[in-house]
Amino acid sequence: MRESVWRTLVGIVDPPRPTARDAIATAKAAGIRVRMITGDHAVTAAAIATQLGIEGRAITGADFDAMSDEEAAAQIDEIGVLARVTPENKVRLVDTLRRKGAIVAMTGDGVNDAPALKKADIGIAMGITGTEVSKEAGDMILTDDNFATIVKAVEIGRGLYDNLTKYIRFQMGVLAGMVIAFLGAAIFNVASGVLFVPLQTLWLNFTTQVFQAVGLGYGKFADNLMDRKPRKADEEILDAWRFAWIATAGLIMAIGTVGVGWYLDDRYGAAVSRTGALTVFSIFNLVFSFTALDEKRTMFSLEGFSDRKFLLTTGLSIAAIVMGTELNVFNRFFQTTGLTRAQWGACLVIPLSLIAASEAWKWYLRRQSPAQAMSSAAVPSPVSGTD
Repeated sequence: MRESVWRTLVGIVDPPRPTARDAIATAKAAGIRVRMITGDHAVTAAAIATQLGIEGRAITGADFDAMSDEEAAAQIDEIGVLARVTPENKVRLVDTLRRKGAIVAMTGDGVNDAPALKKADIGIAMGITGTEVSKEAGDMILTDDNFATIVKAVEIGRGLYDNLTKYIRFQMGVLAGMVIAFLGAAIFNVASGVLFVPLQTLWLNFTTQVFQAVGLGYGKFADNLMDRKPRKADEEILDAWRFAWIATAGLIMAIGTVGVGWYLDDRYGAAVSRTGALTVFSIFNLVFSFTALDEKRTMFSLEGFSDRKFLLTTGLSIAAIVMGTELNVFNRFFQTTGLTRAQWGACLVIPLSLIAASEAWKWYLRRQSPAQAMSSAAVPSPVSGTD
């Protein structure tokens, strides 16, 4: 009888992708909690989780099953790895997190992942290794099966939302300023009650206001997007505090514009009055767009001056302001007239009042505690995923 001799022991490891650890670190900084759900042994799963920087203890699906709903909710924040899981364990994990107010993203590739993918707020199926069942159950399909792509998608989504809020804040602010200015001119009979003639209003709307709105909406994403915590799912784009600031900014723009119009109307007539009012209001719009780049950061930050698209639209706005005032062809068409150096100086200095008000408002916001400050980085919403 021949004896069996054990001659070789072979170990096989499927190492994490090089980008996974960095992506998980980025997710953590952004307030996104990553969990690992796996069929591997708990010891193996815990070792891989440590390599990846996934925090929390490792337990088995059987241990999770043994917990009551109250125990699971109380301990879920301490759990980072679920090993030897069943499809029911995955669904229960999603339910537990959602009951605690988390927005849950679930990734998976197998048939047994389909129930949890369907249950999660966002089900992400693998496009390469994923089964057809998981792809049908998911809300999204990850075409490269790379977790780092999910984190990048979060960054892009935050950037789009942030730019949208900048665009809306700017448009609402200049609209408030224009409405109040027109009402003020009518009440105090500035330039015969007509602050801008229709063509001047159209010129302002289709040049400075459009250029700056496009610059804000399509500009470079903020550098600190992934350092912010997730906003609340029900957070309003324009809440009471933001409306208060927009109304204040609009009032400042209106007072400055009507004041210039009144002063020039009293001394030089309606044509110069409307030209000065149009010029100072356009410059107010330009300044307000810079204050809208970030709700808290000072407008003198270098980040605003590193956005080429925004600087390009700003250059177009400046050109439109100057041409509408100083070129004869535009003077005849828009019923404007050239301004003296002193008048230009006043139009340039008066909008500085908006900068002062904005800096004071942002300083106040920065002084508030995270729970009180108005910020897009609101209460964290954990995101859970499989690996």
